[in-house]
Amino acid sequence: MIKKRIIPCLDVKDGRVVKGIQFKGLRDIGNPVDYALYYNDQGADELVFLDISRTEAGHDLVLDVIQETAAKLFIPLTVGGGISTLDDISQLLNHGADKVSLNSSALKNPQFIKEASNKFGSQCICIAIDSNYDSELEDYYCYTHGGKQRTNKRVYDWVQEVGALGAGELLITSMTHDGMKQGFDVTHLHEIEQRVNIPIIASGGGGKPSHFVDLFKQTDVSAGLAASILHDKETTVDEIKTCMSEGGIPVR
Repeated sequence: MIKKRIIPCLDVKDGRVVKGIQFKGLRDIGNPVDYALYYNDQGADELVFLDISRTEAGHDLVLDVIQETAAKLFIPLTVGGGISTLDDISQLLNHGADKVSLNSSALKNPQFIKEASNKFGSQCICIAIDSNYDSELEDYYCYTHGGKQRTNKRVYDWVQEVGALGAGELLITSMTHDGMKQGFDVTHLHEIEQRVNIPIIASGGGGKPSHFVDLFKQTDVSAGLAASILHDKETTVDEIKTCMSEGGIPVR
């Protein structure tokens, strides 16, 4: 069996790590480089760095912070947030990122996925999807701008489209579960994995180690993302992996 990954996520705003609930009420919790080193030493399999201030307001890539973070890491680093050109991707990869995460730019111009995949390799291109259920339309839709704007893209259509365009990985955030710590949206994730043949990182809802066991037993996703429970030291990567191993889930 393929070993499952545990991936801490740093949401970075104006150079500081922040965390909220359902994309709202952000609080400052620390320095991204310090957190990256902590998770590196904790045994995390990868690290995701999302520059949400760039997504919301638009500004230059925080290349200095990314380079400083990457220089001290021994695990793969994925960087996302407001990446809109091939030059953006090139700069990030040149400053230490191993992968990039695309969201709004891919929705605006799906061919950007194909161009990026062709130039840098599909293994570098992760498509992030902020998924939310619209009760009026009775379906899941992709959201942008930090979860504030609904697009006209159905999630189940979009995952198939990006897979065909050359995406190497999906990062699915279930907005209704984000920060709630009640468990992952396994039903939604299972529906998504039926439609694609690329690795999926599940985000939103992990509140305790057993939630990750449930995630991997009930779906075939390849990784679980965690933020607040790790940042606030409610649990650790090691405790999650120990629980997974005891539950029969193969870990790295």
